[in-house]
Amino acid sequence: MSFLEFLSALFGWIYTLSWSLSFYSQPLLNIRRKSTSGTTVDFPFINALVIRHQYALRNNNHTPTVAVNDIVFAAHAFIVCSILTTQYFLPSLWGFDRAPGTRPSRLILGVVSGSFVAVAIITLVVLSTPSDADPKTSWAWLDVVYTISYVKLLITLVKYAPQLVYNFKNRSTKGWSIWQILLDFLGGILSIAQLMIDSWLQGDWSGVTGNPVKFALGNVSMLYDLVFMTQHYILYREDGSAKNSEEDSLLERGDDRRLD
Repeated sequence: MSFLEFLSALFGWIYTLSWSLSFYSQPLLNIRRKSTSGTTVDFPFINALVIRHQYALRNNNHTPTVAVNDIVFAAHAFIVCSILTTQYFLPSLWGFDRAPGTRPSRLILGVVSGSFVAVAIITLVVLSTPSDADPKTSWAWLDVVYTISYVKLLITLVKYAPQLVYNFKNRSTKGWSIWQILLDFLGGILSIAQLMIDSWLQGDWSGVTGNPVKFALGNVSMLYDLVFMTQHYILYREDGSAKNSEEDSLLERGDDRRLD
């Protein structure tokens, strides 16, 4: 194994670990605060419905640049996000009081419904295609996988928006874990770095151009991460810190009052 191959594998598992750990920070913060206030259910809800995928490139018979660690990440993310969603839908199960933001927004419900319809239509088209048709020129199961790829991209474009707007309206990031953002940002950088290294090793940059979804996902997520970090550390830093400190003091004293 060459140094670049080792570096690619190392980056792959580190970004998988970073992204995996990022899913724990919000549910743990909710448990510590005994509340989901300050957050919305949209992000974990839509993440639990869509997972990452594996696929092969259509051109030049190259090995796919999506690695096995993506599969590990997908299964783990689904489980953790499903558990996190129960904190919003079933707060009494966790001993939480019901807080605002426990119902998915119309935007997220619309995106989820439309995505399932799109995948279902493409699946029916593939099923109606003759089995002896040439997959290079006719509809094939790979097209279903590509459809899921772009659904994932669409969801990445919108899944952070409700929380971003929620923070803006409250002028605070209280209750929203910044650690999930920091770990997600690290994972995005290493994901793109691995993709570039793998394409270099294959001697063909179609590893990047042929895998636009993974490349775009890393960049879009990091742009959102930068906005969240700006909200937390710059725009609402003093407001969020003061409210968090006051709430933590009340929780430590066992005060049942709720902050506005």
